[in-house]
Amino acid sequence: MTTSRSTRNSLTLIAALFAAGLASAQPNHGISSANILAHTKVLSSDEFEGRAPGSAGEEKTVAYLVGEFKKLGLQPGNPDGTYIQNVPLVGISSAPTLSFTHDGQTIALENINEFVGPSSRIAPSITTKDSEVVFVGYGVVAPEYGWDDYKGVDVRGKTVVMLVNDPPVTKADGSLDDAMFKGKAMTYYGRWTYKYEIAAEKGAAACLIVHETGPAAYPFAVIIGSRSRENFEIAALDGNMGHVGMEGWLTVDAARKVFAAVGKDYDALKATAARKDFHPVSLGAKASFAITNVLRNVASKNVVALLPGSDPKLKDEYLIYTAHWDHLGRDDRLPGDKIYNGAADNAAGVAVMLELAKTFAALPADQRPKRSILFLSVTAEEKGLLGSRYYATNPLYPLTQTVANINMDGANQFGPTSDMATIGFGASTIDDVGIAVAREQGRTMAAEAHPERGGYYRSDHFEFAKVGVPSYYPKNGQNYIGMPADFAEKAAADYIANRYHKVSDEVQPDWTFEGAAQDTAFLFEVGLRLANDSVWPEWKPGNEFKAKRDAMLKVGR
Repeated sequence: MTTSRSTRNSLTLIAALFAAGLASAQPNHGISSANILAHTKVLSSDEFEGRAPGSAGEEKTVAYLVGEFKKLGLQPGNPDGTYIQNVPLVGISSAPTLSFTHDGQTIALENINEFVGPSSRIAPSITTKDSEVVFVGYGVVAPEYGWDDYKGVDVRGKTVVMLVNDPPVTKADGSLDDAMFKGKAMTYYGRWTYKYEIAAEKGAAACLIVHETGPAAYPFAVIIGSRSRENFEIAALDGNMGHVGMEGWLTVDAARKVFAAVGKDYDALKATAARKDFHPVSLGAKASFAITNVLRNVASKNVVALLPGSDPKLKDEYLIYTAHWDHLGRDDRLPGDKIYNGAADNAAGVAVMLELAKTFAALPADQRPKRSILFLSVTAEEKGLLGSRYYATNPLYPLTQTVANINMDGANQFGPTSDMATIGFGASTIDDVGIAVAREQGRTMAAEAHPERGGYYRSDHFEFAKVGVPSYYPKNGQNYIGMPADFAEKAAADYIANRYHKVSDEVQPDWTFEGAAQDTAFLFEVGLRLANDSVWPEWKPGNEFKAKRDAMLKVGR
């Protein structure tokens, strides 16, 4: 669609008037889109080298964040008097080989182009020869759905091959069955982390997930960019020896090639895997793999600042804002640009956190929140939510005194919207607060547009949810003021295809962050209410994390 210059000018004026209307409907508290853009530019500059844990980029990032928190007058967030929580990691750079044999024929796959196969075992080498290969459908064991993709088969020492995402169970009319695996929405069973976990629990030697761009929600290039380079694990006394030896991905073309070589039809087997009566299928092949790991200890850091609560009775209760500071660093194997700047992911989210911290710190003493607020910028999100996992399992303040978590991953670069979306909408009573705040901004609140992408399991709030803390992950909406109805979808598709986890994720000329400022005001109001409310937020009945929270509070409060 094309528009005339006068039409574009009119749309810009409409957007500006709308933004002004929002500002008059609810206090802006001096929140600045220019500040958000400036922080984003700094953190995503080449000087910061892509902010990889254990790099010079980490040192610069941590120093920048500590410096900004000090400027704002926020206190050190660690009770030891520092702004740092040390996170002991191990860097693992894996060099894998993978081949299959069948009837005397060997099918060797090409690393990077056909498979990615790192190991999370903290060991210099892992070798497995002639491991029986079994196709286990979607690799899901879900008793509540009466589903078991491993039924009747012992996979100890075997190589399991499985499909990405949840089983797309359909009704007789061909539509998705919403009663199974939440229909269109992804459950944790669809996440790659779960698939490796259940394969390890079953004793498999290796787990290979077949990548398809549609159900994965990102191209194979994302796997290459994030999993074929140095990966990280939290340092573990057992060296993660209980993990599968290879945590791999196959391209769909490579999977079809292997299946065809052993006389199996990949697409036919994939169709049977979406049924509850699916049984594992031995491919009649043997897999052999060898992985050489280069290991290094990495003393990474979460950065944490504290705004003490104003109420002596409530100041020992905490609301936590999170935003991960890390990205993918640099890759000197690349021609030309070698730095994964991570502007949208997640320099922008950290910039929003800094603007939130500035806004709270600037409140007059008589308007300060009753509860304490923790601003927690975590490491190694891109390597499996490791920084948030470390905090959640080694909290600086008791989880029984932690009211809620609000997470920021990305920010609205393009302009104000008339709506917002929540990842995992309806999970907790925080959604009720969010709906009310959005309404006061003149906006609506709805569920995310693409729950099948599994966003709820892909950012740091999930680690807090897993330990029971009510967690909230709002995002910008779909309806950009003055823009065509399909603008949001096209912008998201363009980002995933051309910039997500690529060196091209840099600040773009058309980024205004006016929408981010609008969303920052929203995040501020939600946090302020949670920090002042006499009632703690709760998981809604039936939520998978409610039992954990109820048990925690029964013991701890």
